[in-house]
Amino acid sequence: MGGADTIRRMVDAFYPLVQAHPLLGPLFPEDIEPVRDKQFLFLTQFFGGPPLYSEQYGHPMMRARHLPFEITPQRAEAWLSCMKQALETIGMEPELRAFVLDRLRGPATHFINTEA
Repeated sequence: MGGADTIRRMVDAFYPLVQAHPLLGPLFPEDIEPVRDKQFLFLTQFFGGPPLYSEQYGHPMMRARHLPFEITPQRAEAWLSCMKQALETIGMEPELRAFVLDRLRGPATHFINTEA
């Protein structure tokens, strides 16, 4: 996939989009750096790299960690849309981009915890 450099570029391209998105921005703290750092660790592990997230924070338990936030189907789709745009921005090849988005669709929809 491109290793740590690609994951870092993904995260760096993704979070400005999330912060600017009207459905997603309000869910995130003003100081986004800790969130970006955790996302880097998680995505590294999620895509087959070393278990960086688990080593620092224990089992990801991502659904439980997202329960305090209203994750609607619209927000899940917005999140995926921001990720798609980020992957395009960094110039990820279309086949790899499709794989990454398909792999992230499962967790994104799994975190949905409200229909409103």
